[in-house]
Amino acid sequence: MRRRRAGLPARRGHLRDDVTGWLFAAPVVVILGVFLLLPILMAMWVSLTSWNGQGSPFKGGVPFVGLDNYSRLFTRDDLARQDFMTSIRNNVYYVAIVVPLQTVLALGLALVVNSRLLKGRSFFRSAFFFPSVTSSVAVSVVFLFIFGNSGALAQLLGFFGVKGPEWFSDSRGVLHLLLGVDTPPAALADHGVFGLSWWEWLSGPSVAMCAIIALVVWTTSGTFMLMFLAALQDIPVTLEEAAMLDGAGRRQRFRYVTLPMLRPTMFLVLTLGLIGTWQVFDQIYVMSQGAPAKTTLTPAFLSYRTAFRDFDYGAGTAISFVLFLIIVLLTLFQRRVMRERRG
Repeated sequence: MRRRRAGLPARRGHLRDDVTGWLFAAPVVVILGVFLLLPILMAMWVSLTSWNGQGSPFKGGVPFVGLDNYSRLFTRDDLARQDFMTSIRNNVYYVAIVVPLQTVLALGLALVVNSRLLKGRSFFRSAFFFPSVTSSVAVSVVFLFIFGNSGALAQLLGFFGVKGPEWFSDSRGVLHLLLGVDTPPAALADHGVFGLSWWEWLSGPSVAMCAIIALVVWTTSGTFMLMFLAALQDIPVTLEEAAMLDGAGRRQRFRYVTLPMLRPTMFLVLTLGLIGTWQVFDQIYVMSQGAPAKTTLTPAFLSYRTAFRDFDYGAGTAISFVLFLIIVLLTLFQRRVMRERRG
């Protein structure tokens, strides 16, 4: 009896602490539930209907189509599937180029500004980081002014008698341009998956998409540079000194000391880069809106165009949820790969 009575105040104390903790967390839980979880559930319901934006999708009269908005993206041989697969192809090339380039550039800049021999390190840190805090819309307009068909670069080349390339009018992929092949072989033109021929899947990004890629790499590397810089400054100096005493050169120290210590930050940078590149929208909206010939069309912009221009909110929302699933699966796969490498 004494043990039970002695344990009763302790349990009451724990219960009081739990209630107090939930009271402090309640405002955040309510805000996240109302402004995050509830809109997600509402959007999930919209993706199961053919709502056209008129009236309320939660009242009677809105046709319920179930998973038809999802299945048409993969099974139906129509324009909706072709546009979606085209956007996936464009985004795959975009991710495959942007993520490695911005990661390598950010790491290189971090190593440069972390060097003790560099004079004016504060200036260079600010200069490299400045594009990341600049409005993406403003930077996109400037790049459009430079790389447009009648932009500054085309006029500069014309001044020297060189006809500038039509950046935002050429719909051919850069792989086809480099190979100098315009006519697809029959084996690649007649076969393919998900409504696109192998010739279209293997075309590579267009010249316009390459200009957007250059813009994004330039504007995002500064943020990731700061992440790498913080990680570099957390590496104990004694590790490098011990490696130097063991006769390790600069490359060996970087490979066997610096890189292993940067793995958590590397995973963070790759994850954020992967998520951001699959969600690219504002640069596409300002610079091309999918042109030329849908070679800069991305799933995020396609979702916006389908919902807010074609007034097919169900299909547009379904595209956004498929995009969300792609991001989650790729993030989990990347986490598993990097965890196995750590092991």
